[in-house]
Amino acid sequence: MPLNERRPSIRNKPFVFASLLLVTLGVINQSGCAGLTSSGASKTSTNSDATAPSFTTQPTSQTVTVGQTATFTVAATGTAPLTYQWKKSGTAITGAASSTYTTPATTTSDNGAQFTVVVSNSIGSATSNAAILTVSNATQSLQITTSSLPGGQMQTSYSASLQAAGGTAPYAWSVLSGQLPNGLSLSNGTITGTPTLAGSFTFTIQVKDKSGATASAAFSISITTTTSVTPQFGHTVIVVEENTNYGNVVGSSSMPYLNSLMNQYGLATQYFANTHPSIGNYMMLATGQILTNDDSQTPSSFPVSADNIAREVELAGKTWKDYREMTGTYYVRHDPLAYMTNINSANRVSFPQFATDLANGTLPNFSWIVPNGCDDAHDCSLSTADSWLQTNIDPLIKNPTFQKDGLLIIVFDESGNDNTSGGGRVAAVLISPPFSHVAYQSSTFYQHESALRLMLEGLGIKTLPGAAATAPPMWEFFNSSATAAAPTTMIAISTTSLPAGTVGQGYSAQLNATGGTAPYAWSVASGSLPLGLTLSLPDAHLQAGSPATDTGLALPDVPVDYDGTTRPQGAGFDIGPFELHP
Repeated sequence: MPLNERRPSIRNKPFVFASLLLVTLGVINQSGCAGLTSSGASKTSTNSDATAPSFTTQPTSQTVTVGQTATFTVAATGTAPLTYQWKKSGTAITGAASSTYTTPATTTSDNGAQFTVVVSNSIGSATSNAAILTVSNATQSLQITTSSLPGGQMQTSYSASLQAAGGTAPYAWSVLSGQLPNGLSLSNGTITGTPTLAGSFTFTIQVKDKSGATASAAFSISITTTTSVTPQFGHTVIVVEENTNYGNVVGSSSMPYLNSLMNQYGLATQYFANTHPSIGNYMMLATGQILTNDDSQTPSSFPVSADNIAREVELAGKTWKDYREMTGTYYVRHDPLAYMTNINSANRVSFPQFATDLANGTLPNFSWIVPNGCDDAHDCSLSTADSWLQTNIDPLIKNPTFQKDGLLIIVFDESGNDNTSGGGRVAAVLISPPFSHVAYQSSTFYQHESALRLMLEGLGIKTLPGAAATAPPMWEFFNSSATAAAPTTMIAISTTSLPAGTVGQGYSAQLNATGGTAPYAWSVASGSLPLGLTLSLPDAHLQAGSPATDTGLALPDVPVDYDGTTRPQGAGFDIGPFELHP
C-alpha cells in the first residue's frame, strides 16, 4: 500500500492506540513490576487488624434418657462473619451451622458420642472441646412406694406422708376415688387434719409426674374413737330459731343474751343448714333426712314413719317431751315431731309444762322446744327472740340439775338469703355447764345431722337415724374428761353436837356438812329454833338473840346439797336445857 494512504489511517485512530497503551500498562502493573507496589501494601495493612476465632464458652456434656433431645451451645469471638460446623464423633452434621445444636430424639446408639464445633472466619478457624452425650435407658416407671397408712384417733391431730419413685419429679397428688376420713385432707403428698368421725375409710390415691405419667394405689385409714370417755348427758334440749344469716346473729347487738352464751360456751362457726325452706331442715334435725321441702305439708298430709330422735329415745327406755308454744302463731312445720307416727303422741305438750317440769325436777331426758312464730324470730325481730330466750331458757341453764348433766343446742334452721351447702351458714350454739370448753369456737364443717348425732350419742344412744350415722361428731366442744357422776359420798351433817345455851344470853354456833356437792343450802326442816335464835344462810350459823324459852328443835333433813337432794342427819344436839332432835 502506498505510504501516503497509511498515514491517514493512523491519524484517524489515536484513541485505539492510547487504549492499547493503557491496557498494556495495566497488565504490566498487575504482573508485579517492582516499581508499582502501592496497591499491595494497602491490602497487607488491612489483614493485620483482623482476629482469628476463639471460644469464650465451650460446649458442656449432656445426659438424657432415650427419646429425649440434647442441646449443645457455644460462644465465640473473632472478626465477623463467623461460621459454625458441628461434628458428631468427627463427622460433620448436615445443617448444624449455628452456635447452638439440638440433636434429634436420642437412642441408645447415641450414648458416648462426642460433639465438637468448628468456628471459622477469613483469618482462620478454631475447634471446641468435645462434649460427651450420655443416653440412659428410660426412667423407672412411676409408682407409689407407700404401702400402707397409719390409723388415727378422733379429735387427735393426724399426719402421714405418701412417697413415690420413678417418673420425673415434681409429683402432683390427688384422691382418685373414695373418701379420706372426715376432717383430713391431702396436700403435696401429705394427709393431715383432725379426724372427726370414727370408722374405716377406703380410697385411691393418684400421683402424676412432670411428664403426665400417672400411678395409683388403694389405701385405707382406720379412725378410732378417743380413749377418754365422752360426756353422757342426763338432759338434752334443743331450741330452733328461724331464717337468719350467721353474720346477722353472731356479734349482733340485737341478740345480747345469745351472744353472751356464745362467749361463755361453744359456737360452731362453720355450721350450715341443709336446704331451703324450713321444713326440710327440721326433718333433718329429727330424722337425719330432708324428706320434703314443701312447707305447706301438715302431719295429716305428710305423715312420717321414718326413724327419728324421739323414737330412739323411747326405744332406749328414756323420756322425752315436745314442748310447743301454742299461744301466738304456731307453725306446725317448725315442730317435726308432730309429723311422726311411730312415737307416743302424749308426749307432745304445751309450752307452759316446761317451766312446771323444770321446777318439779321432772324434766325428761330429751326436750324439743318449739317457740311460736314470733318468739323464734320468724315473724318478729331478733331482739324479741333474744328476750324470749333469756326469759324462758336462762332458768334452764341455771337449774341445778342441768348444771350437772345438761346439754342445750340453740340453732337456726336456715339462713335468710344464703344457699351455701344447701341452706346457708347459720349460728349454732352448744351449751353444757359441766362439760363445755369455755368460749370454744370450732371451724369444723357441720350440718344439722351432726346436731342430731350429738343429742342421741350424748344420751348414750348408739342407733343414729339417717345421715346422723355418718355425720361428723361434735365432741370437740366438750371436755371429755369431765364426769357427771353422782356424788361418791352421801351428804351428812358432820356437826355432832351444839354448845349449850342459857336463856337471856347471846348464842352462836356453826353447823358443818360433808359429802354431796357444795355449795350447801341450809334450812329448818321441822320444829323450830329456840325462841330468839335464827339460822343464818348460807353459812349455817345459829346466832343472834338469846334463847328465851325452854323448847326443843328437830332437824331431820338438813342440809340440802347442790343437786337438791336431802339426806337424813341422824344426830341429836343438846343446848343446855334444850335438845335438838333428828
